[in-house]
Amino acid sequence: MVFMNPVSLVISFAGAVSYNVYLNGRRAVRFQLVYMLPMFLLTAVLNPAFNHEGATTLAYLPSGNPLTAESIAFGMTAAVMLAAVITWFSCYTAVMTSDKFVYMFGRVIPALSLVLSMTLRFAPKFAAEFRKIVAAQRCIGRDISSGSVFHRARTLVTVVSILLTWSLENAIETADSMKSRGYGLRGRTAFSVYRFDDRDKCALAWLGGCGFFILCGGLAGGFYWRFYPTIAGAPLTALTVTLRAAYLALCLTPLFLDLREDRLWRRRNAL
Repeated sequence: MVFMNPVSLVISFAGAVSYNVYLNGRRAVRFQLVYMLPMFLLTAVLNPAFNHEGATTLAYLPSGNPLTAESIAFGMTAAVMLAAVITWFSCYTAVMTSDKFVYMFGRVIPALSLVLSMTLRFAPKFAAEFRKIVAAQRCIGRDISSGSVFHRARTLVTVVSILLTWSLENAIETADSMKSRGYGLRGRTAFSVYRFDDRDKCALAWLGGCGFFILCGGLAGGFYWRFYPTIAGAPLTALTVTLRAAYLALCLTPLFLDLREDRLWRRRNAL
């Protein structure tokens, strides 16, 4: 989101898609085609339809406004940026579970980390329970996808009522369980299966070093790019090439780490 350089955005999008496919398989490809492609086309088309800046006029719209190459390029670049951000967040939701979030921020912001982890966990759990209730209602002849409109509406109201009752009961049970486990008491300890070892130190040093180098390069103008009034960017130098390489390495780091861990896991199982 910071760098509007097309090369950097393509690198970011390629890294996000590669990692998303690795994590989610065919479902990621279907998500890219069904949701991301229409959004990409819509974003790319809307900008030149409403933004008429730029010095290179390609044609004139029926309204009389010019259609410029710069507005088309900016719309496509913004579409790639939006697609990359959404894809990276899709990878985040697949990797960052609630227990990891609590482990990272439980000591710093315990209340907020608990609320956020419960919120992130509630959405998929709510959807799973909804599917379970719909399947159970279908077995007794109350299908929300068949019958008259009145019948489907009444069945849907029943399903929603059951779901809300379940959510309230689940909230009460969660509160009682937390109270019985001593949540909020002074001196209470917390169990975690994670520990900060040498691998984490190396990964943190790598991410911090790459991030600092890229940040300094960005402040020095290595990622400079403009669209208006004409398209221009930072010239191709040793600095810009090095920055692109560092940015590519940073975007491929999650995929590399997972592939390395999978290879080690298969090798140890083979032994």
